[in-house]
Amino acid sequence: MQRLTDHLIVISFDCLSSQDIQQLKVLPNFKELFEHASICENVETIYPSVTYPCHASIVTGNYPNQHGVRANTLLQPGKESPDWYWGRRYIQGTTLYDEAKKAGMSTAALLWPVTAKAKIDYHMPEIFANRPWHHQILTSLWNGSMGYQFDMNKRFGHIRIGIQQPELDDFVTASAVHTITTKKPNLMLIHLVDLDSQRHRHGFSSKEASDAIHRHDARLGEIVRALKDSGLYENSTIVALGDHSSLDHSKVVKLNVLFKESGLIEVTKRGKVKSWKAYCKSNDGSAYIYLKDENDAGTKERVRALLHSLVMNEENGVEFVIEGEEAGRRGADEHAAFMVEARRGFYFTEHLDGNSIDVITEEDVASGKYTFASHGYSPTKDNYETIFIATGKGIKLNVEIPAMRLIDEGPTFARLLGLDLGRTDGKAIEEILEI
Repeated sequence: MQRLTDHLIVISFDCLSSQDIQQLKVLPNFKELFEHASICENVETIYPSVTYPCHASIVTGNYPNQHGVRANTLLQPGKESPDWYWGRRYIQGTTLYDEAKKAGMSTAALLWPVTAKAKIDYHMPEIFANRPWHHQILTSLWNGSMGYQFDMNKRFGHIRIGIQQPELDDFVTASAVHTITTKKPNLMLIHLVDLDSQRHRHGFSSKEASDAIHRHDARLGEIVRALKDSGLYENSTIVALGDHSSLDHSKVVKLNVLFKESGLIEVTKRGKVKSWKAYCKSNDGSAYIYLKDENDAGTKERVRALLHSLVMNEENGVEFVIEGEEAGRRGADEHAAFMVEARRGFYFTEHLDGNSIDVITEEDVASGKYTFASHGYSPTKDNYETIFIATGKGIKLNVEIPAMRLIDEGPTFARLLGLDLGRTDGKAIEEILEI
């Protein structure tokens, strides 16, 4: 298959929304990108639209029920901080970086989700120390390219403060710039999280979110300058994309509180899960409902009746309920008994304490208990699309795609690099490619 570019640089600006287009078009570096780019301002995300499934879909071209990363975190009922789908081992099938490596290309990934222990040449995985006895730097070193990460931390470690934003994205950008100029990878995947963090903490249209977009513009400029300074620019393709949008909310729905009150979850005196028959696994804007015993028809009927009763009153915050089979048809986890969608203004958590619905306060958000905006909602929500911007070698000038899907991005990237991801749910957007 014909290879269309020598270097593909994919920058994922987590939580970049179609609603941000007008602001992006007046910022200097995004404006320059738009002037020569093919774009889609209407990219349909996946369900559930949370970061780890999204990024697995981007590099596989498949929906979550095909690639296997069906949520951000594992089903670990009652655990205060569940483990995430950090490792490459969770992805079923091949990925863009696997195929690039097989083809003899050099690869780099900086904080790209679901890549821990992946075979990537220059690799700084997104993984955090999730236990009191874990150390952040050692955890990262162990799961990525040890020598490379040691060098990046030695050079730029002074920039970051643990995993806090915006310092973490500044560290990643400095590392990306150095990697471009010294390693010149054929495929580079960069994940920047500043905007997503600010929207969670302060709201979708907050000043803090707008400031993060300005910082992203500066980071984009640094990466483009690195390509130009290293002589790679003319033979490179730059893609800037989002993985999902975000919606504001003022109330949180805690279905596990209702399950506990109904005798479906039993807790200890300290509030820990002792046993469970049904459990709400939150994806923020949506949630899976799992049964401990999938064949427990009595519990399934009790849960079904409870969930459908909640839909009848808008104040309960549940917009719709679907069966596991329907969730599978939408690309989500068919092994869940049910999947529920939150109404606008609401989102789900896995908390077992307090009321089944809480009003979110500034104190809640400051403490990290709740957030002011989330994603994870259905792609059918109004004004919930994300964006795709591509420019450089192999990309036609100023083609506007009216609509595409997140799952189309991986096959498009594979086509640019002359690779084959095999059978995928998505398809290459050849209208933008210089074939």
